[in-house]
Amino acid sequence: MNMLENQFSFNWLAIIAAVLMAFIFGSVWYGPLFGKLWAKEMGFKKGKITFKKMIPSLSLQLVQTFLTTYVLAHMVRFWLQLIHASNQEDFLCYNGLIIGFLTWVGFYVPMQLGKVAWEQKSWKLFSINIGQDFFTLQIICQILTQFR
Repeated sequence: MNMLENQFSFNWLAIIAAVLMAFIFGSVWYGPLFGKLWAKEMGFKKGKITFKKMIPSLSLQLVQTFLTTYVLAHMVRFWLQLIHASNQEDFLCYNGLIIGFLTWVGFYVPMQLGKVAWEQKSWKLFSINIGQDFFTLQIICQILTQFR
């Protein structure tokens, strides 16, 4: 297998499973768990959100989740190759936690802080969003590291 083929040979079933699990988790997080508080913090009026109005947003969220998962699949492969090359024991669960955490703290937290700073979003909204980001990344990274 040449280098280019190796770069694009992923476990596509794991990628699809990670996307679906992350999407389902997001539905629960922004639905029964924190949906009402999130809608209040976003300034949405009660009864104004219908499923029909949500379809474009859900579609974009699915694309966003796929893109995130696809890029994380590359990161997981890279990290695991480094770990293997350094002759370290391969604790897949641990590696998934680290990859998810570093991605979260390095990219997601700063972006959400920017929303507080520049868009005047509340700290409650920050907490809801950053919590969802953290757990979503953990779900994706665990699936990708366990089923590579």
